[in-house]
Amino acid sequence: MRPPVEVSVFLLSLLAPGVLYTMNNIPALQEPLPVLGMGMVVLGSVLLLLHLVVRHKTKVDPLFYVFAVFSFSCMVSLTNALEQDGFISGFISFYVQMGEPHLSTAYAVMMSYWEGVVHFALFLAIIHRMFKGKSYRSLGLLWVGSSIAHQVVLIPGVVIGKYGSNIRPGFWRNVPLFLVPLWAASLLFSRPRVMPVATADRIAVEQNKSLLSRPVDLLLSLLLLGAMAFSVFRGFVSKTAWKLLLSFPVCLSLVALIETRGKRVSDNCFALLQVVLDCPLDVSFTYIYQYEPYLKDPVGFPRFMMLVYLFYALPLLTLFIYGLKTPGCRWMLDWTIFFAGAVAQAQWCHIGASLHSRTPFTYRVPADKWWPVITLNVLLAAAPILLALRCHTNPVYFMKPVPKGQSNSEKKTN
Repeated sequence: MRPPVEVSVFLLSLLAPGVLYTMNNIPALQEPLPVLGMGMVVLGSVLLLLHLVVRHKTKVDPLFYVFAVFSFSCMVSLTNALEQDGFISGFISFYVQMGEPHLSTAYAVMMSYWEGVVHFALFLAIIHRMFKGKSYRSLGLLWVGSSIAHQVVLIPGVVIGKYGSNIRPGFWRNVPLFLVPLWAASLLFSRPRVMPVATADRIAVEQNKSLLSRPVDLLLSLLLLGAMAFSVFRGFVSKTAWKLLLSFPVCLSLVALIETRGKRVSDNCFALLQVVLDCPLDVSFTYIYQYEPYLKDPVGFPRFMMLVYLFYALPLLTLFIYGLKTPGCRWMLDWTIFFAGAVAQAQWCHIGASLHSRTPFTYRVPADKWWPVITLNVLLAAAPILLALRCHTNPVYFMKPVPKGQSNSEKKTN
């Protein structure tokens, strides 16, 4: 009798610490190029073992291999987090030194915990539902939102930040780790969502209610407005908007030069970003230096995250407020889940890194300002999550009107 596929994936993932320990104790594998080559060999071996696990299945969803391989990667991340925090030793120090030095930063440690716990649990749940014939679309969107948001901050943050002059070949593994979730997202968004049954009369009643007569939606709208204001306050700290708008693509265009020009270009690019993020307003100066100095950490991740909030989160928050006010916006059901995963991951890493011992003391949140800063950041994470729960538990307002006479026993598929 074969064990369930998710159990096999779980057991296979537990091999990751052993593989890391073995590589950590073989001197020949502790050079940048051998590290990258060995990583490709391990990846191929994992794919082969996964194929053997499901070879008896008549049809296998291609996304299974994505979730299963990433499950193995989650155990690698968890091993890194535990070693960086001193719980274990002798597993991954070689890779951090020769592959990705930025993995020792507080942001990377918090992301490693997130991947090793939250993503790993999501993958096992998705694989379980996949082979039970159940829909895993919402769980998949939650993961792709979290994963894409992580890579959007990590890759340019490393290149533009202080680690930009020390990029090793192993760093470029993050490129497929960014592209694969994009591909998975395109597949998941293209698949139909099974909607609950609702009659035309019920939909009409819900959609005829104004925002003022829907207190939950009104409260969520206010929370989203607060999240927008907080995002603008932290991200839009340039004196004029056009400077920030111009500096963002300019910094990204310099990424390709860093590998060939080295530290000079990296430092200049980061300096440009630092100039445009220095706001002359007293309230901004007070907040950054007395409440949340982590925003000035030279690692680059917090600064770039604020830009991501400003350029990507802010437009989505605006659309969500529109969707709460306008009936029939079915896209809300998918994009709120995607966005909830992205913001939950981003805020977990940001809050955790701003308090972590690996962040220099001068950049940590001061002890006497802990509660207001953490409260604001938790509320920023809570707003999209609560919105996604509202859309998931009662999606009638976002459905298209059902023709009168449709049977209550019929399911509506978008």
